[in-house]
Amino acid sequence: MTSYRPDALIASDISAYLTLHQNKSLLRFITCGSVDDGKSTLIGRLLYDSKMIFEDQLASLEADSKRVGTQGQEIDFALLVDGLAAEREQGITIDVAYRFFATSTRKFIVADTPGHEQYTRNMVTGASTADLAVILIDARKGVLTQTRRHSYLAHLLGIRHIVLAVNKMDLIGYDQAAYDAIVEDYRTFAESIGIKAFTPIPISGFKGDNVTGLSENTPWFAGPALLEHLERVEVEAEADRAKPFRLPVQWVNRPNLDFRGFAGLIASGTVKPGDAVRILPSGRITTVSRIVAMGGDRDEAGAGESVTLTLADEVDCSRGDVIAAADAPPQAADQFKATIVWMDQNELLPGRAYWLKLGTQTVSVTVREPEHAIDVNTLAHLSARTLKLNDIGVAEIAADRPIVFEPYADSHDLGGFILIDKVSNATVAAGMLHHALRRAQNVHWQAVEITREAHAAQKSQQARLLWFTGLSGSGKSTIANLVEKKLHAMGKHSFLLDGDNIRHGLNRDLGFSDADRVENIRRVGEVAKLMTDAGLIVLTAFISPFRAEREMVRAMLPQGDFFEIFIDTPIAEAERRDPKGLYRKARAGEIANFTGISSPYEAPGNPEIRVDTTRESPEAAAERIVETIMGTWSPVI
Repeated sequence: MTSYRPDALIASDISAYLTLHQNKSLLRFITCGSVDDGKSTLIGRLLYDSKMIFEDQLASLEADSKRVGTQGQEIDFALLVDGLAAEREQGITIDVAYRFFATSTRKFIVADTPGHEQYTRNMVTGASTADLAVILIDARKGVLTQTRRHSYLAHLLGIRHIVLAVNKMDLIGYDQAAYDAIVEDYRTFAESIGIKAFTPIPISGFKGDNVTGLSENTPWFAGPALLEHLERVEVEAEADRAKPFRLPVQWVNRPNLDFRGFAGLIASGTVKPGDAVRILPSGRITTVSRIVAMGGDRDEAGAGESVTLTLADEVDCSRGDVIAAADAPPQAADQFKATIVWMDQNELLPGRAYWLKLGTQTVSVTVREPEHAIDVNTLAHLSARTLKLNDIGVAEIAADRPIVFEPYADSHDLGGFILIDKVSNATVAAGMLHHALRRAQNVHWQAVEITREAHAAQKSQQARLLWFTGLSGSGKSTIANLVEKKLHAMGKHSFLLDGDNIRHGLNRDLGFSDADRVENIRRVGEVAKLMTDAGLIVLTAFISPFRAEREMVRAMLPQGDFFEIFIDTPIAEAERRDPKGLYRKARAGEIANFTGISSPYEAPGNPEIRVDTTRESPEAAAERIVETIMGTWSPVI
């Protein structure tokens, strides 16, 4: 075995060497498939055959192969990619491993993705930027569940080029009949999910058959070899240049008073100085003055290049806006239909507010109950009220403001998104926008002349939302009722929304699952917002166990109008009181999803007012709350 030897051009003319590689096209691809189909071994073989293994790597590989390898005394190529200790110990891939290699005609970045179902989210991560997918099948096993799952995901994520690599042909004696049967079986499945074409290749990643060149062991196979196909396939960046111009703004570059440029990566199309462009979502039209890049001004720039544009007019443009061709702009909307791949251990909570990040745009969104989940084995549409780890479903998404987008089928950059949990900041899902909902285009805010401030001034007060939260039996309703009585005695216009009362009418269709609790608070928040728009002081007494939903309601109101009042009663004390006998029933198993017993309560981190009912009477607490809200003062207990 030989290690990598540097190109002689590096020593003689490093600039010429770098220029040579700079002008090569780049293909990003993934290897995927079921467990032990040989994905890591294939990549290791590609790295070795393309002479991308250094002497120290080869020495380490030989030593590791003897110590933890799975190929006896021979080199275990998979160890070149399986870098985590857990991967080497178990002989599996867990994380996504990226490797670079190059040939005389093209550069490559390959992502080795895990085959286990529990790591499907890692496969989605690797596939999100890929131009091509190499789907491996163990020739001894044929098409398996994960083969179908990964093929469906690759197609769902818009990967246009599919290679079916029937691996381990050496273990079945290079049997053409077995190979043909596997290809036909896969073709039937591929056609059912919309894959119109794929390239089948019989290979042995371990022996090297048909990897970098045609093998004598498969005289019945006319080609191409895998590497030859990878070198010839059209890359996405080339096709993107023919599309309309799009540049999501990442940064406003203002180094001094004389320069103001808008920096970003061109998602599609080309641009030249003098081109008319439209700033979205505002719709303002201007022209490009300069294209600034490393090395100086450019006469033209295209998809895949990072540039800074200066514009002829002083326009309002900031991070998250999109600069687009004036005569072919993308859409802007705030409600969509989307396919979602759920990637978190905690299930989707319909109605909960998440951050949606699309390109350089970040907005707050809520996801409605899924229309259906998709069984990737049968492609059946299954009824689902939520999505769990690795589930794929179709749902409607509502944003708090319009975002610039294109269907994912037309643009991965402006159609692909991730969802982020607002509390943990974890990425919980990836998704693809399909289209804006018709009602999003037909329903508009009706302008009214009597404002929120005018309603409040008529009542000689400032609109407020007093949000009482705490465990069942903590005393929320008691204290809220006392506060409203004091406000009423002062001549203030108020209204109390109590959790139990609301469930007799508006929310009578909701239960007590986490998802229903989220929807319960979302509805109450919307009602409370409308009532504060009418100038009222609104009081709500709800357990509202989740921090994210309380913050969602806070975000609905103008800053300073939301007061979170934490009725901080220890669960032991609340259970001792147990005025409705609910804790006793929950302990007996008669009530499911009971907060504090079988369902969590997330205490406020920094409430405006905290009441410790073990130290302060309801009357004293109510007096202090009223004094705080009305702007007077009393000592904080």
